[in-house]
Amino acid sequence: MPFDADGHLIAGTISSRLAVPTQITLPPYVGQPAPPPYTGDNTYSEAEIEKIRAAGRIASRAIDAAGAAIRPGVTTDELDRIVHDYVTSHGAYPSTLGYRGYPKSCCTSVNEVICHGIPDDTILRDGDLINIDVTAYLDGFHGDLNRTFRVGEVSEEANLLIERTEEALRRGIKAVAPGREVNVIGRVIETYAKRFGYGVVRDFTGHGVGGAFHTGLIIPHYDAAPLYNDIMKPGMVFTIEPMLTLGTHEWNMWDDNWTVVTRDRSLTAQFEHTIVVREHGAEILTTSD
Repeated sequence: MPFDADGHLIAGTISSRLAVPTQITLPPYVGQPAPPPYTGDNTYSEAEIEKIRAAGRIASRAIDAAGAAIRPGVTTDELDRIVHDYVTSHGAYPSTLGYRGYPKSCCTSVNEVICHGIPDDTILRDGDLINIDVTAYLDGFHGDLNRTFRVGEVSEEANLLIERTEEALRRGIKAVAPGREVNVIGRVIETYAKRFGYGVVRDFTGHGVGGAFHTGLIIPHYDAAPLYNDIMKPGMVFTIEPMLTLGTHEWNMWDDNWTVVTRDRSLTAQFEHTIVVREHGAEILTTSD
């Protein structure tokens, strides 16, 4: 059973890698130990932005499909299969599959897992939280987002954490404007989160995305100034994806070299969108519409 005597998550059994139809174009990193270096400047033409939006729409709808299946008794592996089938059936590739050796088509992060939880035979229980993180690759471009879901009835404390983490994302998006440093986003998020005493994860960040899954641009979710001072400009594309906890921002990593958990095993929630900087703010590219 993938929970210990204290109710904390432990590693389960990972099933075989799912097959991808042969007609789907693979990202260049599949089968390689690392992706090729990204040499762009994180800004895109309108035609390229539309391709990122198309990929993001598939990823968002894949999360819709998985979210509709969340209930006590379902396994995270079943949710991964739903995501995989949706993404591939719409002509896209699930970007996480084979990225630096990652074995699954999405990340499923349960309760104290901050990010990068690997789908396995974990059976979700009433009161759990689960974050589903999906990136789709279509026509040479990636669209990346995640959402945190309630499994059955959750505690008031957990419910507020979810609501406030989503609000932190909204506030981070509202802070986007040409001419500002990207660290302004983190300052806004941390200021809001600290009103409630939440931990704000520092070491896992938003990132440039589009022509590469991760371009090297870092978007902090805490007040990192004067670090991370890239200037936002129209056409720039990146993710904002705050991770808030009921306890510490410190973390441990499992032996799988992917699963990141809060060091004190406190609950955590996350929400993410891919956005593009516009003349008067930000536009979200990862919606289901």
